[in-house]
Amino acid sequence: MAELDLNREIRRAVDTGKVLFGQKKGEKTLLTQSALMVIVTKNTPKKIAERMQHYCTLSNTPLLQFPGTGVELGAVCGKPFVVSVLLVKDEGNSKLVTSFKKQSIAGKNA
Repeated sequence: MAELDLNREIRRAVDTGKVLFGQKKGEKTLLTQSALMVIVTKNTPKKIAERMQHYCTLSNTPLLQFPGTGVELGAVCGKPFVVSVLLVKDEGNSKLVTSFKKQSIAGKNA
């Protein structure tokens, strides 16, 4: 998925779906297994990224690493703050989750 497509799909999910921001909300939601996807930035602190990876593994939820920083992800989401962890509960009109799953399946078959 190209970066511009990723940015557009993330913004569409924020605008039309249901997303949560932050590690603590993300962990609680992953424990109830009600998330479709988790996105972490490349500059997320290592401990937090590993913790989110652990929760995603336990809940069988895909984890996507955003190629930018928390400031850039916040800007993509239209928020005036840093977003290091974004959890997608409902993708709305976005094709973020379905595109990521197709890409993951294609990568495994290659």
